[in-house]
Amino acid sequence: MKVLVVDDDVVSRMVLMHLIDSCGVHDIVEAEDGAAAWEQLEGGLRPALCFCDLRMPRLSGMELLQKIRSDSALDAMPLVLVSSANDQDTVRDAVQAGAAGYIVKPFQPEQVRLHIDACFDVAPLPAEAPLATAQRLGIDHERLLAYLTGFQGQIGAAAEQVEALLASGEPVQARQQLERLHLGCRTLGLHGAEAAMLALLQGAVLDGGQMQTALAALARSVAQQAHLLGEQDDAD
Repeated sequence: MKVLVVDDDVVSRMVLMHLIDSCGVHDIVEAEDGAAAWEQLEGGLRPALCFCDLRMPRLSGMELLQKIRSDSALDAMPLVLVSSANDQDTVRDAVQAGAAGYIVKPFQPEQVRLHIDACFDVAPLPAEAPLATAQRLGIDHERLLAYLTGFQGQIGAAAEQVEALLASGEPVQARQQLERLHLGCRTLGLHGAEAAMLALLQGAVLDGGQMQTALAALARSVAQQAHLLGEQDDAD
């Protein structure tokens, strides 16, 4: 699997590349900014996944994402935006534009692994139609998007927290974190992810590998719902 890393800050780029390599992915391509990345993509580069900084000269991460989503040869490529900005408006705009995820700097290994693991299983999980979810909850599209965006951030944080709790011998607290995510899946109509989380919780012992797989599937499902909701808003 080939991964593209785009960041104008060389230190951030090196740190992220090291984390990706530690996840077992060694075919890594780097670009110093969005314009350099776009030149490589136009030249035929087809990575399975791209991690891209949000704020860069010449071509920002959001601008690169928009170019990729408007190109039929590239629009299926998952792009994860990374940034020090963590305000809800920025995260919402990124998800609505079609980002597969959003990671806040400094990078956490579990958050990086979450998106890499998701690339090994690209089939979307069953989920309620976003419009049906909004109607069931009695909320508008903007509020549902805010819920999805917030939930995506919670998934990334949980991946790190649960690993730490298991490592410190606190499985009860780790299960409580996962049970909250399971409840979130049910509330947001993420049926496939809900089933995966339930199967994980029903195990006698929490398995770290299975947990990361379930969380990666959940993160992908949330991103897919947000993207579908954004497409519906554009159509309206």
